[in-house]
Amino acid sequence: MTQRENWKLQHERLHVKHRGHEAMHAEMVLILIATLLVAQVVLVQWKQRHTRSYNLVTLLQMWAVPLYFTIKLYWWRFLSMWGLFSLVTSYVLFRATRKPLSCHTPRMVYKWFLLIYKLSYAVGVLGYVAIMLTMFGFNVFFRVKAEDSMDVGVIMLFYGLYYGVMGRDFAEICSDYMASTIGYYNRDGMPSRSLTADICAVCGQQILVDLDQEGIIEDTYQLSCNHIFHEFCIRGWCIVGKKQTCPYCNEKVDMKRMMNNPWEKTHMLYGQLLDWLRYLVAWQPIIIGIVHGINFSLGLE
Repeated sequence: MTQRENWKLQHERLHVKHRGHEAMHAEMVLILIATLLVAQVVLVQWKQRHTRSYNLVTLLQMWAVPLYFTIKLYWWRFLSMWGLFSLVTSYVLFRATRKPLSCHTPRMVYKWFLLIYKLSYAVGVLGYVAIMLTMFGFNVFFRVKAEDSMDVGVIMLFYGLYYGVMGRDFAEICSDYMASTIGYYNRDGMPSRSLTADICAVCGQQILVDLDQEGIIEDTYQLSCNHIFHEFCIRGWCIVGKKQTCPYCNEKVDMKRMMNNPWEKTHMLYGQLLDWLRYLVAWQPIIIGIVHGINFSLGLE
């Protein structure tokens, strides 16, 4: 019996098994829709009222849920990548939360998470391209089976999106800790230090230095509130750290003005996609588990 014939046989058995259970299936669908709607309302309210706790719990679930399925399904390749990412990110997070903060730590943190962001972006795009080429049949030109090329594309797309989400969430935590330690930023109130015109509020270093002085020499960027920062620092703060306000006065940052290059605007769309995936990976398994629990308690199969 061929694989296609075996699949048809299993499909017919499935129809026979569920014949006459249409009312039960309709009830299960209604329970699923109602649970999704209630969960969405609860999550939105939680995020609006207690953003910090929502982000922390979501990040912990993003970190732990794939680990559970990895161990259960023996996905050792993902487990090794997850372990390497967790190890390096733990060290970066440790450095970012130390007091006093080293003057080189902010740039080290943003460089690491910017690397993760760019790698995840590239891997995700390659995975998407592989899926599209497979759907249009281009895999035959490379003598690759459709199942194999589709598997590679889906895996690469998941890797890119997952580590993109994790990197941006950890970068946001590090950004808050570092900026609060430096003293020019306080997300809940007034900063503890007064910012002078020659200091970058993100890294705490001088913006312009002489060639014989120790410091950072690079391009600068001025926000609409007239505060000036190192270009690398403010881009890391806004794009990687997910902040869209000035690190000192909390005025809204015009992201369209910051990204003059049309190719850079794709980063905004990519960031929105990562925010959607965070809900899918962190909360969707829990919601489905609640639905299964309700169905089991009502005797629905």
